[in-house]
Amino acid sequence: MSHTPLSRLPQFDPRLIPVTGVDRHLPRVAPEALTPAALQQRFATPPPWQPDVVLEKKFADRVAARAAVLVPIVMRGLDASQPTVLLTERTAHLSTHSGQIAFPGGRVDDTDADARSAALREAYEEVGLDQRFVQVLGVLPTYTTGTSFIITPVVALVLPDFELRPNPFEVADTFEVPLDFLMNPANHHHHAFEWEGVHREWFSMPYHEALNGGSIERYIWGATAGMLRNFYRFLSA
Repeated sequence: MSHTPLSRLPQFDPRLIPVTGVDRHLPRVAPEALTPAALQQRFATPPPWQPDVVLEKKFADRVAARAAVLVPIVMRGLDASQPTVLLTERTAHLSTHSGQIAFPGGRVDDTDADARSAALREAYEEVGLDQRFVQVLGVLPTYTTGTSFIITPVVALVLPDFELRPNPFEVADTFEVPLDFLMNPANHHHHAFEWEGVHREWFSMPYHEALNGGSIERYIWGATAGMLRNFYRFLSA
């Protein structure tokens, strides 16, 4: 099998790709469905549902690798009524998905018992999230990226009293986005892009975070946005 070097992957700014649609016509997930009890119940007795995207078109002929990410839902607010999702910004020098917004996670090692164990281990190694603050709820369907990572998203509730210690080699920044924002499809943008004759589509969920009297754009797109979109379908089913 030939292997496409990572340097051959398309280099473009996803912010400059036009928006082809916004899903304002779809219902948002109700706040009462985002409480810890409601999320626990949803994973305990999931309804029939279908994810929107589970397989990206390949960018490269590479040997597939199993990976796992933690989708950490931080129980913020009175009675955990304002949950957020903890995300990372990857450092610019990494060989894959550099500079992108991502969940904590990485490859599944031979020493990991399963994807859940891998996601918890990676979250600790990447950002210092201690497992004693984490309660795993369940997993979403695997998501295969164009770079041949077969990712299992592991969804978990996180107690808010944690202290993070990001690994500076892998993580440029950590931040939180309200789960209500991410589960509102009015914030789900569609994009389309042609590269080497192949038509590609993806989601983005740009979030403007108030910071130091101004704001900073957290541009969530690609695999991370795709997994969040599947989470939306799971909760809204």
